[in-house]
Amino acid sequence: MGMAKVLCQFLAIFSLLTISFCAENFDVRKHLSTVTRYNAVKDVADSNFVPSTIPSECTPIHINLVARHGTRSPTKKRMRELDRLATSLEVLLSEAKRRLPEEDEALKKIPSWLWGWKSPWKGKKVGGELIPQGEEELYQLAIRIKEIFKCLFDEDYHPDIYTIRATQIPRASASAVSFGMGLFQGKGSLGPGQHRAFSVISESRASDTLLRFFESCASYKDYRKNQEPAVEKLKEPILDEVTSALAKRYPLNITRQETSSLWFLCKQEASLLNTTDQACGLFSPYEISLLEWTDDLEVFILKGYGKSINYHMGLPLLQDVVQSMEQAIKAKEEHHTPGSYEKARFRFAHAETVVPFSCLLGLFLDGAEFAQIQRDEALELPLKPPHKRNWRGSTVAPFAGNNILVLYSCPTSDASQYFVQVLHNEIPVPLPGCDYTDFCPFEVFKERVVSPHLKHDVNSICNVKQEQPEPCSVTSKFLKLFHFLFSQKKDDEAQFHKHKHEL
Repeated sequence: MGMAKVLCQFLAIFSLLTISFCAENFDVRKHLSTVTRYNAVKDVADSNFVPSTIPSECTPIHINLVARHGTRSPTKKRMRELDRLATSLEVLLSEAKRRLPEEDEALKKIPSWLWGWKSPWKGKKVGGELIPQGEEELYQLAIRIKEIFKCLFDEDYHPDIYTIRATQIPRASASAVSFGMGLFQGKGSLGPGQHRAFSVISESRASDTLLRFFESCASYKDYRKNQEPAVEKLKEPILDEVTSALAKRYPLNITRQETSSLWFLCKQEASLLNTTDQACGLFSPYEISLLEWTDDLEVFILKGYGKSINYHMGLPLLQDVVQSMEQAIKAKEEHHTPGSYEKARFRFAHAETVVPFSCLLGLFLDGAEFAQIQRDEALELPLKPPHKRNWRGSTVAPFAGNNILVLYSCPTSDASQYFVQVLHNEIPVPLPGCDYTDFCPFEVFKERVVSPHLKHDVNSICNVKQEQPEPCSVTSKFLKLFHFLFSQKKDDEAQFHKHKHEL
C-alpha cells in the first residue's frame, strides 16, 4: 500500500508538471487555422512517413506550383468588426467598473491592455493587401525552390519557359511578383539586386476557371450560401463554452459575438503583429484548440472534403497540371531544343484554390477515406481536440501554403520512365492513390489520382441546379455528431493535457 501511495503522489505531481509544461510550450501561432503564418508550420511533417529517396539518375524536368497568397492584412469588413469590438469592450469595462468596488480582486483580474484598447487597424480605409511579411514568404519560397531544383532554372527567362499566373485579386498578383523577384534575382540588370521584369498572367475574375473556379461555379455558390448559416450554428456550442469560461475568469458580461471577435483579434495579433499575450492570452491552450477546430470545420465543410462539389469544380486546374507534364514529356521524348519549351508553371491564388486542389490529390486522408471520396461520399468531420486529426487548416492552407508537383525523368536501359513527386508546403507527402508513396509513376498518377475525377463534367456540376437536400438533412447530421462530441467535454479537456503533443 505504501508503494501505491507513493506512486499515486508521483503521478499527481507528474500530471501537474505536464499541464504546466503544456501551457508554457503551447505556441498559439501554430494554431490559427488558415490565418497561420507560413514559417510557423512549413516544417511540420508526418513523423510516421519516410519520404522516398530519389534515384540519382532521375532528373527533374518540370515543376508545377499551386500556392496561396502570403500573409495579408484584415479586410475592410473585418476591420469594422474590430472597431465594433472596441466599442463593446468599452461598454463592458465601464459596466464592470460601476458594478464593482475599485479595489475588488475580480476587477484586478481584467488584463490592463483591455482598458482603452483600440484596433491596430482603426482609421484604415483599405484592407486585405499583402503585407511585407507576406511578400517575404513568397520571395523566400522562390529562392528555396530555385536552390533545390537548380537544373530547372538554368535557362534565360522567357514567359513561355517560366509561366506565372495569378488571380486578379491584388494580394495574389503581389504574391506572384514577390515570388518572381526571388526566382529571377540576379538574372537581370535592374538595380543593385540585378532584378529583371517578368510577366504575370491573370484572367478576368468572372471567367477564371483555373484559379477562381469557386467564383464561377453557380452550384457551389448556392451550396455555400445555404451551408454558411448551418456552419455558424455548428460553432455556437464551442463559442458558448468558451464565453462561459471567459465570464468566470473575468468580471465581464461577454457575449458569444464578442468571444468570436476576440478570437479573430487573437489570430490577427499573433499572425500579423507577432503579439501573443493580449487577445490570445485571454484563452487557455485548450480553448484555443477548440476555437481552432471550429475554424478547421468551416474549411472542411465549405472548401474541403465536406462536399464533393468543393473540389470537383477545381478539376480544370488538375487537368492543367497534368497537361503541362505531358507537354514536358513530349518535349523530352522529341528532343526539343532547350529554351523552346516550358520548364515550370507557377500559380498564385487563394485558400479556396489550394484546399480543393489538395483534396483532388487526396491529401490528408487514410485509405478508407480515399475510397470514400472516389465514391463521392462526404467524410466524417475532423475529430474534436484532443483527438489527433489530419485535417488542420494551419497546415492544409496557411498563408503562402502550397502544393508542388515535380516531374522526374528516370532513364532506363531502353527508354525513360517518368515519376511525379508531390510536396505540400515543401514537404514530400504520401498519395493514397499511389500506395502512399510520394514518388509515383506518372501513368499510375494519372490512372489512380486523376482519372477517377474525370467522370465528372465540370460544366454540369456547376451549372445544373442541384437537387435540394431533405430539410435540415446535412445540418442534422452535423448536429448529431456534435451532440456526441460535446458530451465528452470533461474527458476531452483532461485528455488535452495528456495528449499535448498532438495539438
